[in-house]
Amino acid sequence: MVTASRTPHLRIDNLSVGFKTYEGHKQALELANLEVCHGEAVGLVGESGSGKSVLALAVMRLLRCPPAEIAAEHLALDGRDLLSMSRRQMRRLRGREISMIFQDPMSSLNPVFTVGSQMLNVIRHIHGEKGKQAKTRALEFVRLVGLPDPENMLDKYPHQLSGGQRQRVIIALALCCDAKFIIADEPTRNLDVTVQAGILKTIDRLRHELGVSLLFIANNLGLVSAMCDRVAILLDGRIVERGTVHEVVAAARHPYTHMLLRAIPSAEEREEASAAPSPKAAVAAVVPAGEGAEIACPYYSRCSDRLEQCRLNGRPQLVNVGDSHEVACYRTVREEVCV
Repeated sequence: MVTASRTPHLRIDNLSVGFKTYEGHKQALELANLEVCHGEAVGLVGESGSGKSVLALAVMRLLRCPPAEIAAEHLALDGRDLLSMSRRQMRRLRGREISMIFQDPMSSLNPVFTVGSQMLNVIRHIHGEKGKQAKTRALEFVRLVGLPDPENMLDKYPHQLSGGQRQRVIIALALCCDAKFIIADEPTRNLDVTVQAGILKTIDRLRHELGVSLLFIANNLGLVSAMCDRVAILLDGRIVERGTVHEVVAAARHPYTHMLLRAIPSAEEREEASAAPSPKAAVAAVVPAGEGAEIACPYYSRCSDRLEQCRLNGRPQLVNVGDSHEVACYRTVREEVCV
């Protein structure tokens, strides 16, 4: 088992990602800073449209520019600036040093080639290995991700596999090139809970066995709490809360984080909610944002704990409320001052 060091493997400072549209420039992501250290697993959590996948694609340099517009003070892997690299340099970096597990294996795997031919092509391109040597490596990683009957698995086409098997193939493809930094973009999104558990255990086991760093993207705090060391909550392209998993899950301070936690209710809470819906949640859902909401906290229109300054003072900035716990919320800051 490899312990995490405090040396940044991925460092992001002042990253901005926007898109040119017919209606003008649309800002998708404004990230002040984010670090993933060597051997560490960092979770990035938010609802659909919060900018999680945009961040992953920006790091991998898979966004076409234009229409995408990317700028950053630092977007570096092991100290090397990714934005200044040429396309050829990035192609050499992908797979060898940084890989991505995509959320939809059917759109990532080519349906007209067998699993084996796709893995062998990747291994040949990255390592230059051919023939028996390349097949031995492919079989090694098929076994590593827990797929049964590796020889037979390599001869199958993607449509002949179950969803869980396809996802394990994607994990094998991401790892077979010995990349030490993995981005997992909602890797269990379309799978049932039983298969999800198996995939998550596989990723976590391989992370520790191979000593890779992991940026784990999800919309479920429950998954992240089981997988990661630290977590960042993303809302409307900005981080609104972050800290260790224990700090954020056990002592959440931002209303949006509380909402994400309520999305995974216990059995007792589900029974209570079906019998008597929370009036507080109902108020939060129907109160309009009001004038000036476009420069206010992005959670303003849904927040039942909002203050007047949340509308008037623009977007709140991250403020430290613990050892490594940061929150961007005016009410939280006011409560800290009062205490």
